[in-house]
Amino acid sequence: MTGTHTPSIYPTLLYRDAKAAIAQLTKAFGFVQAALYESQDGTVLHAELAYGNGRVMIGSKGRVGVFAEAMRESGPVGVYVVVEDTDVHFRQADKSGVEILMPPTDQEYGSRDYMARDLEGNVWSFGTYVPAG
Repeated sequence: MTGTHTPSIYPTLLYRDAKAAIAQLTKAFGFVQAALYESQDGTVLHAELAYGNGRVMIGSKGRVGVFAEAMRESGPVGVYVVVEDTDVHFRQADKSGVEILMPPTDQEYGSRDYMARDLEGNVWSFGTYVPAG
C-alpha cells in the first residue's frame, strides 16, 4: 500500500503524437513533465506528467507489446483532475486555445468544474470536487 500522499491509480493514455500531447497538457493544463523516456527514433516510450500529487502516464501509439496492442484501437478517455481554483485554471487552458467543452459551472454537489478536449479527443475535467478518501 502506498502512503497517503502517493497516488495508487495512474491513468495511462497513448497518443499518435505523444510529444504534441505532452506540450499541450503542460501548456494548457499546467501539468509538469516528471519523466520522459524515448527510443532512439524519438518515439515516446513512457512519460509521466504530474499535477499536485497525481500523475498520468503518456506513451506513443503504434508500438509493440501487450499493453500497446490492447490499447491499439482505444478511443478517447475521460480524466478528472482536482484543481484549487477552477476559474484560474480555465483561463490558462482557454488562453492556450484548447477546445473548451463546458466553461466553469457550479454543480449541484458543490463542485465548480470545467471540461476540455485535448488534441486527440480525450476529455479532461477540472474542478474542486475531492472524492472522500
